[in-house]
Amino acid sequence: MQNSEAMALSAALLAVAGELTRRIHDGVVARGFEGLRPAHGFAFARLAPDGATVTDLAVHLGVTKQAASQLVDELVRKGYAARRPHPEDARARLIVLTESGWGCARAAEEAAAEAVRGWDAALTEEELRVLRETLLRIAPDGPIRPTW
Repeated sequence: MQNSEAMALSAALLAVAGELTRRIHDGVVARGFEGLRPAHGFAFARLAPDGATVTDLAVHLGVTKQAASQLVDELVRKGYAARRPHPEDARARLIVLTESGWGCARAAEEAAAEAVRGWDAALTEEELRVLRETLLRIAPDGPIRPTW
């Protein structure tokens, strides 16, 4: 692949990612979840399965522990997350989503589904399947990080 082709592909992927992030965020806001930024959604992606420590979250987001701690403070203050004792490490705190946080995560899933559903106007079902499989092969585990 020539440099110009690589730049065109990079630009297209970044444009799609930016638009998808915006549409998910707008969908979350439209569903009544306020006071959030797209960066919060990237934190939710790490917290959603089983919770995480501030250190885990910092690594996932690619930020300092101090920045992750400030983000957690904000999510706790807004009622989207809570601190719990860590089940395996008495020195650590586990950050988990609250009921409101889980509601917001579900709203983001719905908004993502709506955004991607619109792609079937440009791609066939087979092309969407191949796109999904190819992207998962290129970046199977993330982490999904915001562009600060």
